[in-house]
Amino acid sequence: MSQPNIPNITPIIEVTTHQAINLLLSSIAMEELAHAHIVNAEAEKIQYALGTLHDGNDCDPHHRKTTLTELLCINDSVDKILEDVIYKEMLLQFKFHKILCLINNKHVFDCEDTICFEE
Repeated sequence: MSQPNIPNITPIIEVTTHQAINLLLSSIAMEELAHAHIVNAEAEKIQYALGTLHDGNDCDPHHRKTTLTELLCINDSVDKILEDVIYKEMLLQFKFHKILCLINNKHVFDCEDTICFEE
């Protein structure tokens, strides 16, 4: 097999520090929005299983009763998803902390909590 041939691509991207910080904060906001949608979907999953998810009127009269075993399985599934969301939230917190350090003109890796938030 031959080696892949990668074209010589040298794009020039000019972004100021201010623009980069805004992009990073926007990326955090978008991830937070995604997490909110995931949490909402998991809540709706539980509501559907319990037969309490409705469109503003009454519950679905044809909804099949969920067994205890099924409810426990759904609970485990929701628990695992929410655990992953919590992990991602922790990573976003670290990312946000680094951005705050950048905003305060501190070196990202040398920034301490007490120093980082000083003006």
